[in-house]
Amino acid sequence: MKTPWGDLPVADAHVHFFSYRFFQLLTASSPDPLPVESLKGRLGWEMPPENPEQLAEQWVAELDKHGVERASLIASAPGDEDSVIAAVRAFPGRFRGCFMVNPCAPDAPERTSRALEAGLRVICLFPAMHRYSIQSDMVERLLESVSSHPGVCVFVHCGVLTVGVRKKLGLPSLFDMKYSNPIDLHAVALRFPTLPFIVPHFGAGYFREALMLADLCPNVYLDTSSGNSWIRYTGPGMDLAAVFRMALDVTGPQRLLFGTDSSFFPRGWNAEVFRAQVQALESLAITAADAASILGGNFHRLLS
Repeated sequence: MKTPWGDLPVADAHVHFFSYRFFQLLTASSPDPLPVESLKGRLGWEMPPENPEQLAEQWVAELDKHGVERASLIASAPGDEDSVIAAVRAFPGRFRGCFMVNPCAPDAPERTSRALEAGLRVICLFPAMHRYSIQSDMVERLLESVSSHPGVCVFVHCGVLTVGVRKKLGLPSLFDMKYSNPIDLHAVALRFPTLPFIVPHFGAGYFREALMLADLCPNVYLDTSSGNSWIRYTGPGMDLAAVFRMALDVTGPQRLLFGTDSSFFPRGWNAEVFRAQVQALESLAITAADAASILGGNFHRLLS
């Protein structure tokens, strides 16, 4: 892709794969379950095809349009692993597969093992969403199993958590932010030093804590995805360029993963997020080598 540093390979570490099955699982949690096809009018979005391979084809065309080489696809509800498995198998050169697990669920170990054996590479944990401590025994048992699979990473959502599609559909989001502090991940990351941990959105409001965690744990990476609206909580003078400058001071360019948090069509790949991040990085006068690491090189190193 053309960038201020020349043509660089770009890989997106954070794309939600909103499959037909995802919407089925989402509406099943509603007090008034609705067929997926009926959601188009309420959301103003295109509803995905039932076949996940077709949705994967749509994403390939979208990435091609923008010049994005690869992307991590996230199964955004526990139980939707098969959709991402199908997408990755259809286009193994374009996608890496990520899946959400609720460690509190009795079938979590079996689901996790099956997804990893099927080739998915990133297990996604949302402690505030599912209301558990990242330091709990059930998480430790899960991570012990995960750590036996080479090349696997663990994504841990921290900070502010809002799910736009739930808001649009009027679904309750009974999340608990007491489980969302990156500091809670400190002892866990130390316990599993060879397991890479990814904290998205720069900690989503816990930026200082995310930097402290990354400083103390060299196996912690920060993902840059979303519009990072949490910056408004930090006080005057902070902007995206300042966020990148502080993160680079702590992690260096080798532990930042570019991402957009793209999810639905017709918006598709969120080029505005890409442009904002490139502008912020350009203002810091980083080198082409550092830009290449952040925009795609670290993705390839971790997930290829």
